Amino acid sequence: METKNELLQGLFRKEFSKMVAVIGKYFSLQHIEIAEDVVSETFLQASETWGTKGIPENPAAWLYVVAKQKTLSHFRRNKIFTEKVLPKIKESAVQNNNIDLDFSNENIQDSQLQMLFAVCNPAIVSEAQIGLALRILCGFGIGEIAEAFLSNKETINKRLFRAKEKLRLENIKLEMPPETEIGNRLDNVLHIIYLLFNEGYYSNTQNQVLCKDFCLEAMRLGILLTKNEKTNLPKTNALMAMMCFHTSRFNARQTSNNGIILYDRQNEKLWDKELIAQGNVFLDKAVQGNEITSYHLEAGIAFWHCQKNDTAEKWKNILHHYNLLLEINYSPSVALNRVYALYKAKGREVALPEAEKLQFTKSHFYFTLLGKLYKGVDNQKAKQHYDKALGMAKTQTDRQTLKKKLENLKN
Repeated sequence: METKNELLQGLFRKEFSKMVAVIGKYFSLQHIEIAEDVVSETFLQASETWGTKGIPENPAAWLYVVAKQKTLSHFRRNKIFTEKVLPKIKESAVQNNNIDLDFSNENIQDSQLQMLFAVCNPAIVSEAQIGLALRILCGFGIGEIAEAFLSNKETINKRLFRAKEKLRLENIKLEMPPETEIGNRLDNVLHIIYLLFNEGYYSNTQNQVLCKDFCLEAMRLGILLTKNEKTNLPKTNALMAMMCFHTSRFNARQTSNNGIILYDRQNEKLWDKELIAQGNVFLDKAVQGNEITSYHLEAGIAFWHCQKNDTAEKWKNILHHYNLLLEINYSPSVALNRVYALYKAKGREVALPEAEKLQFTKSHFYFTLLGKLYKGVDNQKAKQHYDKALGMAKTQTDRQTLKKKLENLKN
């Protein structure tokens, strides 16, 4: 049976962002921390009350009622709101103890969508946008965010403070952009969701549960966009497809001690078939438009990685997608992955010269790839490259993987 603490933890993750988004409409983004405080105080009261009086029949509804009461209390006792915020809302509603916080599913979704666009305003740097999204939209604690970024609470608090100051200075509103601007603003929102997902999927933290939670929260925000007619565009569905395909293999790519299981050694039985099927649904919707984005191409690559059969056709398709991706969104990681796909599709004789041309000598992934390509052809060179990669690797997981590769050279 679920304990009180387990229930509260689950409710906090599920309800925190909803409540902050709805209450934030009254306090405005300029005072968003007050909305966060109201919700935090609500959960603190729940912890204390439920411990003595028992868990209510409808815990979420109880939270909403208490949050309304605390919102009214904040309005009444704080002069700044009496002088600056109160004129913007109906005074009679406050005077009659009737602040109308609408916690219906429809208003929650609308509020969260507005908050998503506000947090992802281009006026705020990407790193801070991710932090705000994690805190305000996903309900992660400062400690969890610090752990994910391999940082400390003080640094994260400073980053969030600067981001909130930017919200104030830019007078960013908690509202959807004009219809003529949604397309351009959506690109930034999708990019932040993409970065948030990557922060979980490729995270350096050893907290496997936290990594998966990041991915699932990114997907939840993406689904929020698909439920709105104006943001349910092919590129939105392409990003959702990519996240579904990658997340489907999450449990198969990590060992019980947080090590990484390389793709060709993953147990296909651990792949989530339902997520793969859902990814296919999103992919079908993604190809209905005329635009081809990097999300379309990455979704295509992820789709083929969900086909376990190691055939030339599979890798030729992956290579084709990487070739196109390099044209519209070049990056060293894409170039390296493209060379690996070239190796799988056409052999090391073709891939090795392409790898040598890249000269990404500051990346341990580059030397790892060279070690892979030289293995079995010139094991001495393979060892040299693996040694270089090992000396440059920054995480324990990468170092462990490289040590295994060096051990395999001896066998």
